[in-house]
Amino acid sequence: MTTFMFPQALTVYDTVPATGAAAYAWALILIPLASAGLLLLLGRASDKWGHLLATLASWSTFVVGALIAAQMWNAPVDARRFGQTLFTWIPAGDFTVDFGLLVDPLSITFVILVTFVGSLIHVYAIAYMEHDAARRRFFAYLNFFIAAMLTLVLADSYAGLFAGWEGVGLASYLLIGFWNHVPAYAVAAKKAFIMNRVGDMGMLIAMMAMVAAFHSVSFSVVSSQVDSIPAASATVIGFFLLVAACGKSAQFPLQAWLGDAMAGPTPVSALIHAATMVTAGVYLIVRSGDVFMAAPIAATAVAIIGAITLLFGAIVGCAKDDMKKVLAASTMSQIGYMMLGAGLGPIGWAFSIFHLFTHGFFKALMFLGAGSVMHGMGDQVNMRRFGALRGAMKVTWLTFMMGWLAILGVPPFSGYWSKDKIIEAAFSADSFGGNIALWAGWVYGPVAMIGAGVTAFYMSRLFFMTFHGKARWTTEAEGAPVHPHESGPLMTIPMIVLAVGAVALGGALSVGDTFTDWLVPSIGHVMHGDPVLNEYVIQGATLALVILGAVIAWMKYGRDEVPTSVPAGNALTEAARRDLYQDTVNETLFMMPAKGLVTVATVGDASAIDGALNGLGAGSQLLGRIVGVTQNGLVRTYAAYILGGVILALAIVLGFRL
Repeated sequence: MTTFMFPQALTVYDTVPATGAAAYAWALILIPLASAGLLLLLGRASDKWGHLLATLASWSTFVVGALIAAQMWNAPVDARRFGQTLFTWIPAGDFTVDFGLLVDPLSITFVILVTFVGSLIHVYAIAYMEHDAARRRFFAYLNFFIAAMLTLVLADSYAGLFAGWEGVGLASYLLIGFWNHVPAYAVAAKKAFIMNRVGDMGMLIAMMAMVAAFHSVSFSVVSSQVDSIPAASATVIGFFLLVAACGKSAQFPLQAWLGDAMAGPTPVSALIHAATMVTAGVYLIVRSGDVFMAAPIAATAVAIIGAITLLFGAIVGCAKDDMKKVLAASTMSQIGYMMLGAGLGPIGWAFSIFHLFTHGFFKALMFLGAGSVMHGMGDQVNMRRFGALRGAMKVTWLTFMMGWLAILGVPPFSGYWSKDKIIEAAFSADSFGGNIALWAGWVYGPVAMIGAGVTAFYMSRLFFMTFHGKARWTTEAEGAPVHPHESGPLMTIPMIVLAVGAVALGGALSVGDTFTDWLVPSIGHVMHGDPVLNEYVIQGATLALVILGAVIAWMKYGRDEVPTSVPAGNALTEAARRDLYQDTVNETLFMMPAKGLVTVATVGDASAIDGALNGLGAGSQLLGRIVGVTQNGLVRTYAAYILGGVILALAIVLGFRL
């Protein structure tokens, strides 16, 4: 196998002191954090207005972010990286970590996505959570989630990033298990929390390796010095960064928590999948681009993991009947595309972030659409009990259609401009080498293209089963009829706004390479290579597979009658219904040995430690009973004991002398 190193793609731009709006970047974190803290401290006293304060805080954060983005847009390209040190965080001898902010096009892209989409979700949640007794606490958690995610993307070091990293983990745990009076929901929250701790260990080990190699965890130091360390050291750092990304972004083999995370209220699902938690891993990989350029083996692993996960999620999505779990599998798959692009290096970084940005809009739209359907269908999620909802829920149907066409990649909708670019980059993979072997374009490209066809099938299956075909409007438990209805304006207006993004955002940002040029100060210029197939052939074949997948889904789930009960499936279908047995694998490899150790420890504790202590206690009681028999209350008996003791003592003394 012939490999060769990447050419250097990054243009190094120095950071400049934050001025103007950028000098207030700290407010992006402080505003939602202060709102969350205030609502949690006030408790029930803020029940009547807490949701309004949280929503105002989120929109205020967006305004600050938009002002900074406008300032950055009007600045020269070499002056679009602002640095700001807030305080000395970790003083430890000659090792010091300052808590600072890096405000550049990459971080501000995430700020705009998180705050704008997050604010729309806040508005939606005002109506969705209207009758929940703990609505104020829910909004406090949403604000905390946004503050943690903004900390993650704005920090100028891996240590600061890790603070936000842990914050989004805590926020997701609190929100997934928000209705923790239901045991299954509490278990789902714990599952997400524990699996993410596995990824967090990867992050900690990577930072330890950075301290050993660079005596620093600053982005600037790591990026500038990574070429000076042995390739093996860079590979270790890269691999453990990948472990961290797999945990947070639900990539194989740490993806099993994502479907269970649907236990949280639907606005939480939209926030996790569209704007916050699962995007963090992609951000980490792209922000660490220099590390992976110095570690081609680790970069190869990123691309392979992305390719595996995009197919894994797509296959799982084909067999699920729970509307939200189909969308969860879709997120897993789409993040797989982004990871694939990130693993390709300079030919894929910008397209990875581009797809992340457009995906945030249309995936949030579809999750909010799912919540609207649940709202109108008595909180049901089983698509086999839906059908023909386009008549009863016209706004939800039309807006969801925009998201559906966007994720399919139908031109001119947003997904076409972003996801198809990753597919083309995958076919160009072997133009550069390094982490790319000469056969890579013939592997990554077809995998990405096939994934697009499977995506078209399962997303069309969801769309047709929900909105088309014959009405199957009954509850599962009693077969009682339900009466679907459209949601109110607080829920439909955010969906309409997001639908506009799903339609036009990708095309607007593609004009003149607007988006990729915007990211140049952060990740350099896009490097173009020669695909192994003509780009028009790639585009045509991809679109043909998308149309084929959608037509097959329509024939089976739009034209033909859909049974309300789950039919028996083939081996692959049954495996997909069980998430390709990932839980079984995890339980066999990790939980069962752990249970065995716990059993051995429990038996040892009961028989050895407890047995010894209990035996000592029983012996003491027996001795006490024996001595108790001698206590008869007669003076002469006690005198005899004293005499006997004296004689025994004298005998011992004499024995020692002899």
